[in-house]
Amino acid sequence: MKKRVVVTGGSGLLGVWVVKEFLQQGYDVVNADVRRSEEPGVRTVVVDLENLGEVYGALQGADAVVHLAAIPQAYTHSNERTFRNNVMTTYNVLEAAAGLGIRKAVLASSESSYGLVFPLKRREPLYVPIDEAHPQQPEDSYGLSKIVNEQTADMFWRRTGMQVVSFRFGNVITPVMYANFPSFIHRPEERDVILWSYIDARDAAVACRLAVEAEGLGAVALNLANDETSMDVKTRELLAARYPKVTDIRAPLEGYETLLDSSKAKRLLGWEPAHRWRDEVSVEG
Repeated sequence: MKKRVVVTGGSGLLGVWVVKEFLQQGYDVVNADVRRSEEPGVRTVVVDLENLGEVYGALQGADAVVHLAAIPQAYTHSNERTFRNNVMTTYNVLEAAAGLGIRKAVLASSESSYGLVFPLKRREPLYVPIDEAHPQQPEDSYGLSKIVNEQTADMFWRRTGMQVVSFRFGNVITPVMYANFPSFIHRPEERDVILWSYIDARDAAVACRLAVEAEGLGAVALNLANDETSMDVKTRELLAARYPKVTDIRAPLEGYETLLDSSKAKRLLGWEPAHRWRDEVSVEG
C-alpha cells in the first residue's frame, strides 16, 4: 500500500512542487488547501486549518504531513491575523497529527526569523554565513510566528516523540521566476535583506521528502538555501557593499558562496541542491 502524505497549501507556490515530488516518488498525496490542486492524481480536501476538527478530517489515514499553508510574508495582512493564522494552523496540524498517531511532520519556517528580512530599521547579521545557531531576532509578527511554530514542534516532539523538521527556507524560486534574475544579479542593493539567498522549489521539495523519509531527527530546524547566492557579484563584494560592518566571517568566501548555511540539512538528510540559477539564466556582464 502506498504511504499517504498530506500537503497543506499544496496549491501554493512551493506546495505544487512538493506535491509533484511526492507523486513522482510513489506516494498517495492529499492536498489540504482552500484551492484545488491541478495535479492529476491528487485529491484536494478544502479545509479551514484554523478549525481543529476539519484538520483531523483532512489528516485521516495519513502517514506524514507537510505543512506549508500560511500567510507567506509580513505586512500583507494585519499583524494580528498573520500571527493568529500561522500559529494556530501549525498548532492544529501538529495536534491532529499527534491525535491520529502520525509520526512524521515537516513545517515551513523561514529565514525571516533571523530578523533581517522585515526589520523596522536596518539590521545586520552578527556573523556570516548564518547557521541555525544565529540569534532569531524578528521585529514582525510573521518572523515571530515562525519561531513560535518551531517551539510548538519542540513541544510535540517532547510530548509524543513525533519527528518534526522545520525548514528555514531561503527565497523560494520556481522555474518561471528565473526570468526575473537578469534585472537584479548585478545590483548588490537588491535582495540584501535576504542575504541574496534563494532555493529552487524543486530542491526544496526533495528536502521535504527526505525529511519525511529520515528517521530519528527529533524536532530540528534546518536552513535550506542554494550553495550560491542569487547574484553575479562575488559574495565578499556583496558584503563590502551592503554589510561592511560585518567582520565575523566564518567561511573562506572566495566566490559566490551562499550566506545562509545549509550544511546541517545536507548532513542530516543527505540533501544537495541540484538546480542553479546560472543554469537557467544567460549571464551578461
